[in-house]
Amino acid sequence: MGDHGAHCGSVPSRIEYRIIRSSRRTLAIQVTREGEVVARAPKRMTLAHIREFVEAHKDWIEKKQQEMEEREEAFPLCSPREEAFYREQAARVLRERAAYFAAQMGVSYARITIRGQKTRWGSCSSKGNLNFNWKLMLCPREVQDYVVVHELAHLKEMNHSPAFYREVERILPDYRRQIQWLRVYGRL
Repeated sequence: MGDHGAHCGSVPSRIEYRIIRSSRRTLAIQVTREGEVVARAPKRMTLAHIREFVEAHKDWIEKKQQEMEEREEAFPLCSPREEAFYREQAARVLRERAAYFAAQMGVSYARITIRGQKTRWGSCSSKGNLNFNWKLMLCPREVQDYVVVHELAHLKEMNHSPAFYREVERILPDYRRQIQWLRVYGRL
């Protein structure tokens, strides 16, 4: 996300992916353990070419993501009763944090939904609806705040451009530490 040379994109089939550019010569797709799609591309390759490549491998990507979800379902994180508790807690805490940060950022959102996404901590729709994963309640408060601010920043910048990250950094100067925490501990 915040890596130099990393970009995010999506294709009409709604597969979201992250682009990491390097001095490599070929284009490759990776599906991480968390189900995130990463396109590893040469520095000069066009976004259109990368998008076409990801689209062409849509079936393979979806199969890999399904495998990741099935593995997670085979080893549930907690009992249904515990999950219900965390969902209730997420609804209260994340709504409070979203209202607090939205006021600081000068943005407004439509509604907040708590979900149990397999591969996402949060999302923001073009209509201004925010979705948050109840599993955020298992993360430190600073990480919860980062995900909330990240999604609210999409109300100003619907991309992961430098301007987007400047907005995140304006509110949370140490946001990179939270990204690192999610990379190291998020899948656990």
